[in-house]
Amino acid sequence: MFGMIPFERNDNLFNVFDNFERNFFGGSNAVAAFRTDIRDEGDKFVLEAELPGFNKEDIQLHVKDGILTITAQHNESNDEKDKKGNYIRRERRYGSFTRSFDVSGIQEHAITAAYNNGVLELNLPKAQPEAPVSRQIEIR
Repeated sequence: MFGMIPFERNDNLFNVFDNFERNFFGGSNAVAAFRTDIRDEGDKFVLEAELPGFNKEDIQLHVKDGILTITAQHNESNDEKDKKGNYIRRERRYGSFTRSFDVSGIQEHAITAAYNNGVLELNLPKAQPEAPVSRQIEIR
């Protein structure tokens, strides 16, 4: 109950260490999420996700049970060796990002995606509302 103070106020002694850890490690999320913009263009939504440094092959899109999941994984290694095979420089970079979005009200089978210059763009066509069906019921 004491941890439910809004706006992350620091007057709660029970959360002193939690707040210290959040501030020291740069936020409450262990893995940073990529930035997204979503625009409503009338008949569809356009989602733009910033994924610089990723190749198209590093990105996976999945839709299941009304949830769209975007996953991007990146593995890079730069090895420089001298003539004897000893490393003079060895750098590695690994990263994995995942975000999920509720796509209820979207025509899931009609979603399209394109990736250009570090920006993933998804077109999410809106589902057309079904008109109520009226039928006559026979009385026996």
